[in-house]
Amino acid sequence: MVKALLAHGMLVGALALCGPALADQELAKARNCMSCHALDKKVVGPAYKDVALKYAGQKDAVDRLAAKIVKGGSGAFGPVPMPANTQVSDAEARKLAAWVLTIR
Repeated sequence: MVKALLAHGMLVGALALCGPALADQELAKARNCMSCHALDKKVVGPAYKDVALKYAGQKDAVDRLAAKIVKGGSGAFGPVPMPANTQVSDAEARKLAAWVLTIR
């Protein structure tokens, strides 16, 4: 019984740590980000790990990426432009940008 409770507690703890990351990936799927991006490989757009690497250590990275998510952009990763994502709110864009920056 004690082992089961400890195992359950460890599982709950692990889920609590992973929950936000999974939730943000779910948001990326829900907003169709994963149609053009993947975690670790280029699709149409760059891999999220490459975006995280490019913006690592930049104080304004969340703001810059959130703006690109909503307004679109071009030139940062080649000639293919990223279209504007008007279905993504500013708060969601900030959440997505913060999540992308954690991917390694």
